[in-house]
Amino acid sequence: MHHAADSSLGNGSLRSDRKTALVLLNMGGPENLDEVEAYLYRLFCDRHLIRLPGGPLLQKPLARLISRRRAPKSREHYRQIGGKSPLLDWSERQARALQSRLGTSWQTYVLMRYTAPRSQEVLWQIRNDGIEQALVLPLYPQYAEATSGSSIADFQQAAATLFPELAYAVIPQWYDWPAYLDALAARIDEGLQQFPAERRGEVPLLFSAHAMPQKVVDRGDPYLGQVLATVSSLVQRFPEREWHLGFQSRSGPVRWTGPALTALLDKFAKTGRNEVLVVPVSFVSDHVETLYEIDIELRAEALQRGLRQLVRSPSLNDHDDFIEALAELARHHLSLCC
Repeated sequence: MHHAADSSLGNGSLRSDRKTALVLLNMGGPENLDEVEAYLYRLFCDRHLIRLPGGPLLQKPLARLISRRRAPKSREHYRQIGGKSPLLDWSERQARALQSRLGTSWQTYVLMRYTAPRSQEVLWQIRNDGIEQALVLPLYPQYAEATSGSSIADFQQAAATLFPELAYAVIPQWYDWPAYLDALAARIDEGLQQFPAERRGEVPLLFSAHAMPQKVVDRGDPYLGQVLATVSSLVQRFPEREWHLGFQSRSGPVRWTGPALTALLDKFAKTGRNEVLVVPVSFVSDHVETLYEIDIELRAEALQRGLRQLVRSPSLNDHDDFIEALAELARHHLSLCC
C-alpha cells in the first residue's frame, strides 16, 4: 500500500549497513520571555513562511516593525503558559524516546528553524559524530511550504555548504501514516473519557488545524488537502459522530482558510450543543497554539457563548504509540531508500 510517507527528497542513496542520523525538524520557540521579539523577527524574515509586501528588500525592516509591535502581546501569551515555549523540550523528549526505540544503528538529533539548535550547529554535530547519512523527518504531519518546506530548504542549504558529502533522504509528509492516525484516534478516545458517560456519545469533534492564507492554498500548496485527508481518515474511526473542521491562528488583514474555530462555537451555541472536544491535527506537540490559543483563549470564548465544557484531546507529545509510529516510519523509509 502506498503512503504519502513513501515520497522522498534528498541526495545520494542511503545504505542499511551504515549508522543513520534521524534529524527531527521543528519550528522552535522562545526559551524565555526575553527571546520572544527576536524569535518573531526571525519568523517574519522568512519568505517561505510569509511574503511581506515590498519584496525581499523590505522584508527585514518590515519584520523588525511587526515583531516589535507584536512582542508584548505574544510575551503575555507565553507568560501564561509558563514563560517559554515547551516545543524544544517535547522535541528533545521525542528524540530521546526514539533513540531508545531505534537502537544503536541510529542517532537522533533535533533541529529548530527559528531558535537553537539551528541547522549549522546540528550539521556540525552529525559530521563530528562521524555519521555519513541522514533521514530528515519534519515533525509536521501535513506538508506546507511555510513549515515543512521552509525547514527542509534550510536543512538542504546548510548541508550543501557544511557537509556536502552527507547522503540524506527527507520524509516530506506523513499525514496518512496508519500508526500516526492510530495514535491520534487513541488521544481522541482519551479526550472523550472526560465527558460524563451518558453524554459521551453525543459530543461533537471539532478538528483544528493551523490556518493558511487562502492565496497560498490557491497557489497549489498541498497543506489543506492533506489536513482534510487526515481528518477524513479519523472520522471513519468515529462513525455516527458529528464533526467539524475549523482553523486557528488567523491574524492580519489577509483572507485565511476558514471557518474560524470561534465561528463554529457560535454555531454550537445556536444549536444548543454545549459540549465539544477539540482535536488539533496539525501539531504533534504542545506549544502556544494548544496551551494558550485552545486551552485558555478558546475555552474562554466557549464559556462566553454558554457552552458547558470544552475539552482538548491530549497532544501526541511523547506517548508510546506515537513514538512507535515515528520509529516505524523511519525504519520503513530507510528500507525504501536502501
